[in-house]
Amino acid sequence: MVASSSVGLALLLLCAPAFAAQLECRVASVTRGDTLMCLTVNNRQELIRLRGIDSPGRKEPFAERARQHLADLAHGKSATVHWTYRDHHRRIIGAVWVEPVDCPGCGHTLDVGRAQLVSGMARWAQRYASQQPVEERYAYEFEESEARARRTGLWR
Repeated sequence: MVASSSVGLALLLLCAPAFAAQLECRVASVTRGDTLMCLTVNNRQELIRLRGIDSPGRKEPFAERARQHLADLAHGKSATVHWTYRDHHRRIIGAVWVEPVDCPGCGHTLDVGRAQLVSGMARWAQRYASQQPVEERYAYEFEESEARARRTGLWR
């Protein structure tokens, strides 16, 4: 009986989604087109790397435009971060949601990583796709392909 209940528990754990944490914060600064600094309700700073995207590095074309676009979307706003892990730099890797500029009162309904893809200010980080929830992965892949087709931002 112990063996079968152990197998059942193991199967349950394998089928369960990874534990996801949620962080409420205010976006204090934007350092790159895919990285921002949040201030938590406890006044602790957290560096957040947007999951699933990669923006140009500091010396690459569009780097400043990508950083500014993310700042326009998120700087100074309250945000909800959905995340599952920290990288080797201790950054939180997650999706950051804020209230859209054109929809006051809507709540945190804008995924800023996806918005970066839509505007062509970032690439979908396909090599990290397995770290994304399935729906997010497909949405991000689609948004990059649409930005490429429109030849917007990086894809001009």
